[in-house]
Amino acid sequence: MTKVLLIDDDRKHSDLMQAYFKRYGINLVCAYDSVEGFKKLAREEPDLLLLDVMLPGKDGFEICREVRKSSNIPIIMLTARGDVIDRVSGLELGADDYIGKPFEPRELVARVQATLRRSELKGSTVGELNFEGLSIDTDARTVSVDGNPVELTSMEYELLLILARRHGRKLSRDDILSELRGIDAAILTRSVDIMISRLRQKLGDTVKPPRFIQTIWGRGYSFVGIPLADA
Repeated sequence: MTKVLLIDDDRKHSDLMQAYFKRYGINLVCAYDSVEGFKKLAREEPDLLLLDVMLPGKDGFEICREVRKSSNIPIIMLTARGDVIDRVSGLELGADDYIGKPFEPRELVARVQATLRRSELKGSTVGELNFEGLSIDTDARTVSVDGNPVELTSMEYELLLILARRHGRKLSRDDILSELRGIDAAILTRSVDIMISRLRQKLGDTVKPPRFIQTIWGRGYSFVGIPLADA
């Protein structure tokens, strides 16, 4: 059974969500503060983390930052205020998605399922994509630059795969969002820029001209890596 950890200090709401998630074959494990959350994250080894922004002690942003130091577990942020800055901050810290409160329980389940599908594509596509200085192993779901492994979150990996598989094509931000998120294609276009920036940093692609990802001003992005002969 799929296991999801929810860190939210609203006990009544968490209990209701626990019962609702069970209807969809998801075991929702609840924690009510950061201390309990980190203990259950280590003990339960969940498939995904639901993280409320407004928490006593360490808030959701601090928890997300700390989790990302050692784990690429998919993270969905729950934002009570729904502020643009909250959403952007979560993405900058490595969250895979976000949803504003109040939300429909079915929408949250759909978001969880979509995020898990993206992270569980490990064996769905066979082979490698090889470019000069960059290798993407779609079996192992790993990425290396100049022979060195690069740790990417689920969302960052999917973003790189979308670009690399469309080598040389110009993709708008809406094109990228539509493929990344599916359910909510109307998410802030700025979030794409944030994810691209974070991906470039991890790939070491901050030089000019870029080795892998080129910005097409006013249009979007294009993958410009040089394919190897046997790719």
